[in-house]
Amino acid sequence: MAHYRASDPKREQFRRYLEKAGVVDSLTSVLVSLYEQQEKPTNALEFVKEHLGAPGLASADTEALQQEVIDLRQRCARLAEENKDLKTKLRRYEPEDGATAD
Repeated sequence: MAHYRASDPKREQFRRYLEKAGVVDSLTSVLVSLYEQQEKPTNALEFVKEHLGAPGLASADTEALQQEVIDLRQRCARLAEENKDLKTKLRRYEPEDGATAD
């Protein structure tokens, strides 16, 4: 049984804010998409979370960023190894502390 509630000015203002920001349209779109799914997902909340983000952001951008992190970690490891090798070579050519070059 639905009860009519007098319109609260703060509520109306908030509703207009959500409509203006596109939140209502986004939520409606995601919920309609969920409704139209032939096989409903086991976790409706996860479905909503995944589909509320920017289009394609969750999958393509995330994968690209993960690959970039892997590449940068490998590069960092190579540079650290190169740095270690260069320090070793430099020690061969530098005089020991206290020794004087003639």
